[in-house]
Amino acid sequence: MSQPIPALPAFAEQYASLVKAAFAEQVNRDAAAAQDLVARAREYAERGKPEFVLAYLVVADLPDAEKRALLADAFERRAESAERYAAAMDAEHHRPFPLIGIEARKDRSMARQVRQGKMIKPYARASKPLTMQ
Repeated sequence: MSQPIPALPAFAEQYASLVKAAFAEQVNRDAAAAQDLVARAREYAERGKPEFVLAYLVVADLPDAEKRALLADAFERRAESAERYAAAMDAEHHRPFPLIGIEARKDRSMARQVRQGKMIKPYARASKPLTMQ
């Protein structure tokens, strides 16, 4: 006999605790201004900004499966961006930047976990160095 597959927890219940206050404030301002929260989440996903995407998706009216896919896409886009940045820095400075690759791998792992309906653990991303020009 096969056992029933457990249902995934609701997206908002699962991830709402990970939304930072600053992002929640932005979402509240956009909601008060009658902005399309799903469209805003998609814009931020295209830019690889999963923190913003998560904040919008927690309150957006969208099926949970689509929310998970959109959040996972945001993590994958950020990983792609980090890999491009690492390659550019490698070319510019003629040395590898392995820590950026580690961040990209973490983002890809987070994307897989979100797609599987697992809880993700927040982690501190290494900040990009400031360049003075």
